[in-house]
Amino acid sequence: MEEERNFTTEQVTAMLLSKLKETAESVLKKPVVDCVISVPCFYTDAERRSVMDATQIAGLNCLRLMNETTAVALAYGIYKQDLPALEEKPRNVVFIDMGHSSYQVSVCAFNKGKLKVLATAFDTTLGGRKFDEVLVNHFCEEFGKKYKLDIKSKIRALLRLSQECEKLKKLMSANASDLPLSIECFMNDVDVSGTMNRGKFLEMCDDLLSRVEPPLRSVLEQAKLKKEDIYAVEIVGGATRIPAVKEKISKFFGKELSTTLNADEAVTRGCALQCAILSPAFKVREFSITDVVPYPISLRWNSPAEEGSSDCEVFSKNHAAPFSKVLTFYRKEPFTLEAYYRSPQDLPYPDPAIAQFSVQKVTPQSDGSSSKVKVKVRVNVHGIFSVSSASLVEVHKFEENEEPMETDQNAKEEEKMQVDQEEPHVEEQQQQTPAENKAESEEMETSQAGSKDKKMDQPPQAKKAKVKTSTVDLPIENQLLWQIDREMLNLYIENEGKMIMQDKLEKERNDAKNAVEEYVYEMRDKLGGEYEKFVSEDDRNSFTLKLEDTENWLYEDGEDQPKQVYVDKLAELKTLGQPIKIRFQESEERPKLFEELGKQIQQYMKVISSFKNKEDQYDHLDAADVVKVEKSTNEAMEWMNKKLNLQNKQSLTMDPVVKAKEIEAKIKELTSICSPIISKPKPKVEPPKEDQKNAEQNGPVDGEGDSPGPQAAEQGTETAVPSDSDKKLPEMDID
Repeated sequence: MEEERNFTTEQVTAMLLSKLKETAESVLKKPVVDCVISVPCFYTDAERRSVMDATQIAGLNCLRLMNETTAVALAYGIYKQDLPALEEKPRNVVFIDMGHSSYQVSVCAFNKGKLKVLATAFDTTLGGRKFDEVLVNHFCEEFGKKYKLDIKSKIRALLRLSQECEKLKKLMSANASDLPLSIECFMNDVDVSGTMNRGKFLEMCDDLLSRVEPPLRSVLEQAKLKKEDIYAVEIVGGATRIPAVKEKISKFFGKELSTTLNADEAVTRGCALQCAILSPAFKVREFSITDVVPYPISLRWNSPAEEGSSDCEVFSKNHAAPFSKVLTFYRKEPFTLEAYYRSPQDLPYPDPAIAQFSVQKVTPQSDGSSSKVKVKVRVNVHGIFSVSSASLVEVHKFEENEEPMETDQNAKEEEKMQVDQEEPHVEEQQQQTPAENKAESEEMETSQAGSKDKKMDQPPQAKKAKVKTSTVDLPIENQLLWQIDREMLNLYIENEGKMIMQDKLEKERNDAKNAVEEYVYEMRDKLGGEYEKFVSEDDRNSFTLKLEDTENWLYEDGEDQPKQVYVDKLAELKTLGQPIKIRFQESEERPKLFEELGKQIQQYMKVISSFKNKEDQYDHLDAADVVKVEKSTNEAMEWMNKKLNLQNKQSLTMDPVVKAKEIEAKIKELTSICSPIISKPKPKVEPPKEDQKNAEQNGPVDGEGDSPGPQAAEQGTETAVPSDSDKKLPEMDID
């Protein structure tokens, strides 16, 4: 739009998603809203929130952000019919995904209808593009010495070299001999060429290939598994086609690699299956998925009584997700919790902070003691951490009960925190099988038991005191780092909608401009060709001149005009060109229709002639109807001859005397009158009844006519129709 704009990463991602949405809708012929989107398993909380924001900007409803490794595992497991039963030992499968930009490894445990991710490991920068870069750097150096070219100073040349190096890399995967690389007019009109073979390429990639094993070793250590425990090793991703990468992986596990999954589409297929599982419109086999938390998450809070801050790890590395935990605090006033990643050295970028959550409106008990505040923290299905709720537990004591003793512990208790329970999310429970719920309930009980040891300095309880408790929900204020605020997000959504509309209008404007240009070229060619006989010399010259003027206008003043200007310009040209086009079309269609009308007339004349000759085929027709057919046929023949004579005298450069529509109407009229009459069915003649047959054969009865003599009576008896019992039956063998 001739203006400079800055776009955030979320907006650019939303543009990509909008394009994918448009592509899907054009193929499906229906609107697309719900989707499942895959992200690398190493994405942090901030990156996941950004992707969720991008889906909103694009007008999509993301049902789940799915780790790529988990999507691959789902695509593998849901089709397997031979998985072990729930009570049996699970089948452990390693999934290795090396694509263009990153390298991810996961180990998953499979049971029938159940998938559990045990651990993940990754190298965020090792991928196919790193291998491409090795080739690019080599040829930049070689061509610099050989042809004196500074390739990296020209982006276009660098991109061309990158594309050729990628092709060369793929060729080397299938061929170990020397392979050429040649680019014509590469830079400064210089043709360049070089050679490379697989052996030399692998030497150059030694440091990259050495990075293949560490994630494999790490994932087994995290899952506490041995190589013998692994059932299969599945590889996906374009870069796993490199023979040296395959060899490294196979050598590490000591077994043949499995390639049952589509290397390019496995992640997409897994996401599509997950989307179908979540959609009520599809019936899919039940398959529960338990993912993991990629980095340990801790909470930090201020502790004035202890003059400092306290912290606690709430989700350890590879903790099951989605999952919720309820934390208990003893406080008299509002407080703030800060969530952060405990091991920033493992993150793709160094900032460990996640978010701050302020619990508001905390009030002390009526006796001035600390209130119990229960805070529910959660890692949801998207892998995003949040404080989902907070509630104040109010204690109401009966008057007749003994008041609890106050001790000096209360001041310290304000700052203590305990993990009360862990619970799976309600929504997740609905998706899981009963066995999965059982497994998680056991895990919850274990966590509860463990949490008893962690409880610190509980408030003293009054002996035999009867109390009544009630809970009050507390408001939470979120300060999400890297998160777009709601107001800005709404602005981005609005801007995306405007840009989509601008694209649509621009496309319509371009289509209108192209229609004018196309019409100019089409008419100019046809005026000297098939339309030549249908336009006079003067008209052709003036129209040709008009077309040339329009073409010049398109490349000068008409280069950037509103849509309506092009629409008006096309209409103006069509006022001159359309009559010529119509005359041509009429000359093409008219002879065919006149021929069809002539055939109809001949057919009806033949029927009339047959009727007059009293042929059996038409003797059932009514004479008055035949006269009607004859009259209509004669009128049609007279009309056709008249129009044909007039049209033959008319010049082709003039509008036709009779148009195709008129001939079609005449054919329809003649058919509607004559066809029902001549196609009238002949009446059926019923055969004589049985009694009438007998009477005809035996002669008159009941004294009517002459009485037959003995001989006649005898003959009558002989010729009578025999009954069924008199008929001779064929000989049959009866067992």
